[in-house]
Amino acid sequence: MAARVALTGLPAQGLYRQTRRSQRATQAQALRRDIALTLFTELAAVHSFQPKPLAARRASALSGRVRVPGDKSISHRALIFGALATGTTRVRGLLEAEDVINTAKAVTALGAPAAKSGAEWHIKGRGPGGLTQPLAALDFGNSGTGTRLMMGVVAGHAMTVTMIGDASLSKRPMRRVLGPLKQMGLQVMDEGKETLPLTLRGTGDLLPVTYTLPVPSAQVKSAILIAGLHAAGETTVIEAEATRDHTERMLRFFGADVSARQQDGNTHITVCGGGELTGRDIVVPGDPSSAAFLVAAALIVPGSDITIEGVLVNTTRIGLYTTLREMGGAIEFLNTREDGGEAIADLRVRSSDLKGVHVPAARAPSMIDEYPVLAAIAGFARGDTRMDGLAELKVKESDRLAATADGLLANGVSARVEGDSLIVMGTGSVKGGGLVATHLDHRIAMAFLTAGLASEQPIIVDDTSMVATSFPEFRGLMERLGAAYQEPASAVPSSEHKQP
Repeated sequence: MAARVALTGLPAQGLYRQTRRSQRATQAQALRRDIALTLFTELAAVHSFQPKPLAARRASALSGRVRVPGDKSISHRALIFGALATGTTRVRGLLEAEDVINTAKAVTALGAPAAKSGAEWHIKGRGPGGLTQPLAALDFGNSGTGTRLMMGVVAGHAMTVTMIGDASLSKRPMRRVLGPLKQMGLQVMDEGKETLPLTLRGTGDLLPVTYTLPVPSAQVKSAILIAGLHAAGETTVIEAEATRDHTERMLRFFGADVSARQQDGNTHITVCGGGELTGRDIVVPGDPSSAAFLVAAALIVPGSDITIEGVLVNTTRIGLYTTLREMGGAIEFLNTREDGGEAIADLRVRSSDLKGVHVPAARAPSMIDEYPVLAAIAGFARGDTRMDGLAELKVKESDRLAATADGLLANGVSARVEGDSLIVMGTGSVKGGGLVATHLDHRIAMAFLTAGLASEQPIIVDDTSMVATSFPEFRGLMERLGAAYQEPASAVPSSEHKQP
């Protein structure tokens, strides 16, 4: 009997083990399925297009003191230079918008972890040439700045990287930055391709270059200077018109050998390769491009008096404020100070009677992102406002030049495009009542949501979901000052499907 028990027990034990293995396999399969389903759901939530239309209506006088989120340009650079530095960089006031978060994810994927700790972001730098091959494509979402600056990073490392982005970013040309980087040694594996997705191969043996910018561009200049950190010798960028100089300022702050000199009316910016950056503590000032919407709203809503604290007033970024003052805008810079090599001030803004002005092309680099909001409120000025030198607007998140003009016409404002110029015929008031096609462009959406606060009839924008890429606190801050927004009673078709 015992023998029979033993003999019959063996198959039973084997069957038990087989059953357990089957159960574990089933559980593992179920777990993999659940993970895949979760990832699919998250990706669907990120990439599915769910328009969020919003209406702006006439508001009472705006008032109060607020602080806008950190400057986007400086936030991108703080993450990137922190990753390239030796040691830990600590950043306070980092803009926690989608564009910047995508840059944080990119440097993390390259081996330099960037994570929030309390009120700060910490980036653990890898030092010269220390970044590593990522395991997957780097997704920059809607961020042209993050994409172009990181191309300069990839150029100086022996790695192959695929860069991807959303539908809007994937339409934007990259040839102006790829050209000089290819001269330095970057390889584009997708021969002849100039838009995302792109696969790039960097090298540890970059060549220094002297490159003259054919068109003013802080992004192209910055990508070349970042690549130049890894080249043997001096890399020089020559610009005929001044562009944002955050890269030069911050590189010096991190310890790089960067110089600028004037020659024949041009600025020569030179970086010496082979040096070492050292991790620093950085406080990011308020973004003047975000503050622009609050400033514009206060100028056109009667009786308004607001103060915006801690705004960056770098001379390469205040073209809009110079223009608004020329138009008669009551804008004061108070408590001006310097932190981390950047000028900062509190802005006091009061409602004003505006007049039309001519904005010269030479001012475009210092206010390239602010033309939509300037144009949107130019209808409230008396007389024509002419803005020249706007070619760069045609290759932003949308064709901003055309989108801005269309939005004005849809709301009863006379405007026309002449080549690279926009002329707005102001009458002192704006009728409103129109639907603005945003074309997935955050600045078009915010510009017309600003104009709608003083128009005779509400202005509706067809989507605000993309505002989170640069200024997720836009609606909350505006409403804290007294702005009046509401969701339209019925769904509004997206600009991707319907034109106004």
